[in-house]
Amino acid sequence: MPQNTSKNVAVIGAGAAGLVTARELQREGHNVVVFERENQLGGIWIYTASTDSDPIGVDPNRKIVHSSLYSSLRTNLPREVMGFRDYPFVATKKDDRDSRRFPGHKEVLDYLNDFAAHFGLIGLVRFGTEVGYVGLLENGKWKVSSRKRENDVVFANEEEYDAVVICNGRHTEPRIADIPGNLFKVLCFKEENSLILKNK
Repeated sequence: MPQNTSKNVAVIGAGAAGLVTARELQREGHNVVVFERENQLGGIWIYTASTDSDPIGVDPNRKIVHSSLYSSLRTNLPREVMGFRDYPFVATKKDDRDSRRFPGHKEVLDYLNDFAAHFGLIGLVRFGTEVGYVGLLENGKWKVSSRKRENDVVFANEEEYDAVVICNGRHTEPRIADIPGNLFKVLCFKEENSLILKNK
Protein backbone atom coordinates (compact mmCIF):
# COMPACT_ATOMS: atom_id res chain seq x y z
CA MET A 1 0.00 0.00 0.00
CA PRO A 2 1.17 3.57 -0.55
CA GLN A 3 2.86 5.20 2.42
CA ASN A 4 0.05 7.74 2.91
CA THR A 5 -2.73 5.12 3.08
CA SER A 6 -4.41 4.94 6.46
CA LYS A 7 -4.01 1.47 7.97
CA ASN A 8 -5.68 -0.40 10.81
CA VAL A 9 -2.96 -1.13 13.34
CA ALA A 10 -3.05 -3.17 16.54
CA VAL A 11 -0.65 -2.19 19.31
CA ILE A 12 -0.17 -4.77 22.05
CA GLY A 13 0.62 -3.18 25.40
CA ALA A 14 -0.21 0.21 26.92
CA GLY A 15 3.07 0.86 28.68
CA ALA A 16 5.51 3.59 27.68
CA ALA A 17 6.44 1.92 24.36
CA GLY A 18 2.84 1.14 23.42
CA LEU A 19 1.62 4.64 24.21
CA VAL A 20 4.30 6.46 22.21
CA THR A 21 3.80 4.00 19.33
CA ALA A 22 0.05 4.67 19.35
CA ARG A 23 0.74 8.41 19.41
CA GLU A 24 3.09 8.26 16.39
CA LEU A 25 0.74 6.01 14.40
CA GLN A 26 -2.21 8.26 15.21
CA ARG A 27 -0.17 11.30 14.15
CA GLU A 28 0.42 9.64 10.76
CA GLY A 29 -3.34 9.15 10.31
CA HIS A 30 -3.66 5.45 11.07
CA ASN A 31 -6.56 3.82 12.93
CA VAL A 32 -5.09 2.40 16.14
CA VAL A 33 -6.37 -0.09 18.71
CA VAL A 34 -4.25 -0.69 21.82
CA PHE A 35 -4.71 -4.00 23.65
CA GLU A 36 -3.91 -3.89 27.37
CA ARG A 37 -4.33 -6.93 29.61
CA GLU A 38 -4.39 -4.83 32.82
CA ASN A 39 -7.17 -2.42 33.78
CA GLN A 40 -4.89 0.60 33.63
CA LEU A 41 -2.08 1.85 31.45
CA GLY A 42 1.54 2.09 32.50
CA GLY A 43 3.02 -1.36 31.96
CA ILE A 44 5.97 -2.07 34.24
CA TRP A 45 5.43 1.28 36.01
CA ILE A 46 2.31 -0.04 37.76
CA TYR A 47 3.33 -0.77 41.34
CA THR A 48 1.84 -3.57 43.41
CA ALA A 49 2.93 -4.95 46.77
CA SER A 50 1.94 -8.45 45.61
CA THR A 51 4.60 -11.01 44.76
CA ASP A 52 4.61 -14.14 42.60
CA SER A 53 3.48 -17.26 44.43
CA ASP A 54 6.59 -18.99 43.02
CA PRO A 55 9.58 -16.58 43.21
CA ILE A 56 11.65 -18.62 40.72
CA GLY A 57 8.73 -18.65 38.29
CA VAL A 58 8.86 -22.27 37.13
CA ASP A 59 5.38 -23.28 38.31
CA PRO A 60 3.05 -22.79 35.29
CA ASN A 61 0.07 -22.36 37.64
CA ARG A 62 1.70 -19.67 39.74
CA LYS A 63 0.10 -16.33 40.49
CA ILE A 64 1.90 -13.98 38.10
CA VAL A 65 2.79 -10.43 39.11
CA HIS A 66 3.86 -8.32 36.13
CA SER A 67 5.67 -5.60 38.04
CA SER A 68 9.23 -5.70 39.26
CA LEU A 69 8.96 -2.37 41.11
CA TYR A 70 9.59 -2.01 44.80
CA SER A 71 7.98 0.61 47.01
CA SER A 72 10.93 3.00 47.36
CA LEU A 73 12.15 2.75 43.75
CA ARG A 74 13.36 5.94 42.11
CA THR A 75 14.54 6.40 38.54
CA ASN A 76 18.26 6.18 37.81
CA LEU A 77 17.86 8.64 34.94
CA PRO A 78 16.88 12.29 35.25
CA ARG A 79 13.35 13.15 34.17
CA GLU A 80 14.70 15.23 31.26
CA VAL A 81 16.06 12.06 29.64
CA MET A 82 12.94 9.96 30.27
CA GLY A 83 10.40 12.25 28.65
CA PHE A 84 9.07 12.09 25.09
CA ARG A 85 10.27 14.75 22.67
CA ASP A 86 6.86 16.35 22.13
CA TYR A 87 5.81 16.01 25.79
CA PRO A 88 8.69 16.80 28.18
CA PHE A 89 8.75 15.13 31.59
CA VAL A 90 8.77 18.31 33.68
CA ALA A 91 7.93 18.71 37.34
CA THR A 92 4.35 19.85 37.95
CA LYS A 93 2.78 21.67 40.87
CA LYS A 94 -0.13 19.24 41.10
CA ASP A 95 -0.91 17.69 44.49
CA ASP A 96 0.81 14.39 45.33
CA ARG A 97 3.41 14.77 42.57
CA ASP A 98 7.14 14.17 42.89
CA SER A 99 9.15 17.19 41.74
CA ARG A 100 12.60 15.59 42.21
CA ARG A 101 14.89 15.30 39.20
CA PHE A 102 15.13 11.55 39.84
CA PRO A 103 11.50 10.88 40.78
CA GLY A 104 9.84 7.81 42.26
CA HIS A 105 7.97 5.25 40.16
CA LYS A 106 4.56 6.82 40.85
CA GLU A 107 5.67 10.04 39.14
CA VAL A 108 6.61 8.10 35.99
CA LEU A 109 3.20 6.41 35.97
CA ASP A 110 1.49 9.79 36.46
CA TYR A 111 3.53 11.19 33.57
CA LEU A 112 2.42 8.34 31.28
CA ASN A 113 -1.22 8.94 32.26
CA ASP A 114 -0.78 12.68 31.58
CA PHE A 115 0.78 11.88 28.18
CA ALA A 116 -2.08 9.54 27.23
CA ALA A 117 -4.73 12.07 28.31
CA HIS A 118 -3.01 14.98 26.54
CA PHE A 119 -2.91 13.17 23.18
CA GLY A 120 -6.31 11.47 23.47
CA LEU A 121 -4.88 7.96 23.63
CA ILE A 122 -7.01 6.56 26.46
CA GLY A 123 -9.97 6.07 24.14
CA LEU A 124 -7.83 3.84 21.90
CA VAL A 125 -7.06 1.36 24.71
CA ARG A 126 -9.07 -1.82 25.28
CA PHE A 127 -8.39 -2.40 28.96
CA GLY A 128 -8.59 -5.88 30.47
CA THR A 129 -8.09 -7.44 27.04
CA GLU A 130 -5.35 -10.03 26.56
CA VAL A 131 -3.99 -11.00 23.15
CA GLY A 132 -3.45 -14.74 22.87
CA TYR A 133 -2.49 -15.10 19.21
CA VAL A 134 -1.09 -13.03 16.34
CA GLY A 135 -0.56 -14.60 12.92
CA LEU A 136 -0.04 -13.58 9.32
CA LEU A 137 -2.89 -14.44 6.93
CA GLU A 138 -2.69 -15.32 3.25
CA ASN A 139 -4.13 -11.93 2.29
CA GLY A 140 -1.17 -10.17 3.96
CA LYS A 141 -3.20 -9.00 6.94
CA TRP A 142 -2.69 -10.03 10.56
CA LYS A 143 -5.13 -12.07 12.61
CA VAL A 144 -5.34 -10.98 16.26
CA SER A 145 -7.17 -13.19 18.74
CA SER A 146 -7.98 -11.63 22.10
CA ARG A 147 -10.10 -12.33 25.15
CA LYS A 148 -11.69 -10.14 27.77
CA ARG A 149 -13.01 -11.34 31.12
CA GLU A 150 -16.09 -9.64 32.56
CA ASN A 151 -17.91 -10.99 35.63
CA ASP A 152 -16.28 -14.43 35.29
CA VAL A 153 -17.37 -14.64 31.63
CA VAL A 154 -14.66 -14.72 28.94
CA PHE A 155 -15.44 -13.01 25.64
CA ALA A 156 -13.22 -14.14 22.74
CA ASN A 157 -12.66 -11.97 19.69
CA GLU A 158 -10.82 -12.33 16.37
CA GLU A 159 -9.98 -9.36 14.13
CA GLU A 160 -7.82 -8.54 11.12
CA TYR A 161 -5.31 -5.69 11.04
CA ASP A 162 -2.97 -4.31 8.41
CA ALA A 163 -0.11 -4.25 10.91
CA VAL A 164 0.67 -5.27 14.48
CA VAL A 165 3.19 -3.67 16.84
CA ILE A 166 4.14 -5.69 19.92
CA CYS A 167 5.01 -3.50 22.92
CA ASN A 168 4.25 -5.86 25.78
CA GLY A 169 7.57 -5.97 27.59
CA ARG A 170 9.48 -9.07 28.58
CA HIS A 171 9.19 -9.43 32.34
CA THR A 172 6.55 -12.16 32.68
CA GLU A 173 8.52 -15.33 32.00
CA PRO A 174 11.72 -15.68 34.01
CA ARG A 175 14.92 -16.78 32.31
CA ILE A 176 16.83 -19.14 34.55
CA ALA A 177 20.34 -19.87 33.36
CA ASP A 178 21.19 -23.54 32.98
CA ILE A 179 24.91 -23.47 33.73
CA PRO A 180 26.74 -26.78 34.05
CA GLY A 181 28.15 -27.13 37.55
CA ASN A 182 25.92 -24.37 38.90
CA LEU A 183 25.27 -25.39 42.51
CA PHE A 184 23.17 -22.45 43.64
CA LYS A 185 20.18 -20.43 42.55
CA VAL A 186 19.83 -16.89 43.79
CA LEU A 187 16.38 -15.88 44.93
CA CYS A 188 15.44 -12.28 45.62
CA PHE A 189 12.60 -11.77 48.06
CA LYS A 190 11.19 -8.26 47.73
CA GLU A 191 9.67 -8.21 51.18
CA GLU A 192 13.02 -8.88 52.84
CA ASN A 193 15.14 -6.87 50.40
CA SER A 194 17.82 -9.51 50.70
CA LEU A 195 19.42 -12.22 48.62
CA ILE A 196 19.15 -15.79 49.77
CA LEU A 197 21.32 -18.56 48.35
CA LYS A 198 19.43 -21.79 48.01
CA ASN A 199 21.08 -25.06 47.14
CA LYS A 200 19.73 -26.81 44.04
